[in-house]
Amino acid sequence: MIAPSTPALSADLPDLAADEILRYTRHLIIPEVGKAGQRKLKGSRVALVGTGGLGSPLALYLAAAGVGTLGLVDFDVVDESNLQRQVLHGTSDVGRKKLDSARDRIEDVNPKITVNAHEQRLTSENALEILRDYDVVADGTDNFPTRYLVNDACVILRKPNVYGSIFRFEGQVAVFWAERGPCYRCLFPDPPPPGLVPSCAEGGVLGVLPGIVGSLQALEVLKILLGIGTPLIGRMQLFDGLAFRWRELRLRKDPHCPICGEQPSITHLIDYEQFCGIPQAQAAEAAAGRDIPELSVLELKARLDGGAPLTLLDVREPHEWDIANLAGYGARLVPLGQLPERLGEFADAREIVVHCRTGVRSKKAAAQLRAAGHRNVYNLSGGIHAWSDHIDPALPKY
Repeated sequence: MIAPSTPALSADLPDLAADEILRYTRHLIIPEVGKAGQRKLKGSRVALVGTGGLGSPLALYLAAAGVGTLGLVDFDVVDESNLQRQVLHGTSDVGRKKLDSARDRIEDVNPKITVNAHEQRLTSENALEILRDYDVVADGTDNFPTRYLVNDACVILRKPNVYGSIFRFEGQVAVFWAERGPCYRCLFPDPPPPGLVPSCAEGGVLGVLPGIVGSLQALEVLKILLGIGTPLIGRMQLFDGLAFRWRELRLRKDPHCPICGEQPSITHLIDYEQFCGIPQAQAAEAAAGRDIPELSVLELKARLDGGAPLTLLDVREPHEWDIANLAGYGARLVPLGQLPERLGEFADAREIVVHCRTGVRSKKAAAQLRAAGHRNVYNLSGGIHAWSDHIDPALPKY
């Protein structure tokens, strides 16, 4: 058992109206919750960073449970590619701000709660101000700079950080609460090099997985607010959905942790993109691709129609090729990871145009070809997406 310690769990709690007693009756008959626990939930405030895959089940279940105030932090708009997993949003919401869509859905689930919309990117300048008035923070983000930012802000504000992450068929859940156990930096003191860990947009995620992980995050939030059970403090649950296997890692507080250790070196929020090496990686990529000329899809189409003797090289993965490709224009598939050992296949190529999904991986491939001695190498600006936008709308975007 844990003792409640958050501001919203004081004795001065809001009472329940008659219709709320009916709404929450399945909670009220649980001895560990009861009317007192439901009043705790009504008086609680939870910040959700992100209203996407993980934020969707978090928002829906915390709203349904009667958490009195939900603070939503997001700045994105609903895209059709979100709908496979972000169940907070629907087809009619495509193109809308996620916060508007989320608010409408949450208020439909439970009009008794308050929704605070923070329509901005969480940054070092605003994180403390935004998160300060909430009892628990639930991290539904998908990038390392924001994960470290949320962690550090929670340590400074002495708040629990209910963490989740997903990738393809696998998920992780933990509670990082420096007041009672390790923080995220105790486990991951340094971020991986930029580009080493693909995002869900690059690597994919099975649509149901964020529902599983986000629901577990919601469970941990409710346990903390109610002061019941044993939260995942000092523990991380690892879920392999493909094998349906759970593993638990025991986590220890690092006495040398730079923010929650015995002599912390981080006492205020820092530049997290700098910390994660993103500007350096972008500069290195820019330097590597500085001499790589680019073709627009319109220029490429004109050359292809004119019969130019060029080699069209696709450096995506085979499963991406299966979704959309330019095979009808003679494109060849050589995944980026295989290119170094297959450079010899292009020894006789007079002119090479490299493309991928949006033009990032193809620029790296073009740089490799240039380094191998090829001079007439071009990067297709915007990749397959641009081709779909400007040449062939029937070509699927993903």
